[in-house]
Amino acid sequence: MAEGAGIGQRWEAYRPSKTLWFWSCVACVIATIVIGFAWGGWVTGGSAAQMASDAADSARAQLAADYCVSRFRSAANASAQFASLKKTDEWDRSAFIKKGGWVTLPGMTQPVSGAADQCVKQLMTAKAPAAKTAASG
Repeated sequence: MAEGAGIGQRWEAYRPSKTLWFWSCVACVIATIVIGFAWGGWVTGGSAAQMASDAADSARAQLAADYCVSRFRSAANASAQFASLKKTDEWDRSAFIKKGGWVTLPGMTQPVSGAADQCVKQLMTAKAPAAKTAASG
């Protein structure tokens, strides 16, 4: 190869060894894995299963909380119960909801995990239920 050869000519004349090809491929594989897991959003099977389980638990709790709010607001003594709930300490409100049975779905013996806290949040942000009279109830 001539001393004054241009970059195009040198590129065309270059012949990498098998060792260089091998280590280049290994580096590309490692870079792909690192970039995929760090920035590409790839997760392992165990992580994906855990994320799916957490999402299902959250959805179950949200559904039970919505059902709880509906049952709480449609109860005959909803106004009195709401007043009692407001008087209860903040840290004890979810226990109040659990004791009332509003987060226990039909056919279940235990309340749905996490539903009581969400139910309390929804009830406390909603306006108080109207008192039912004998004529309307």
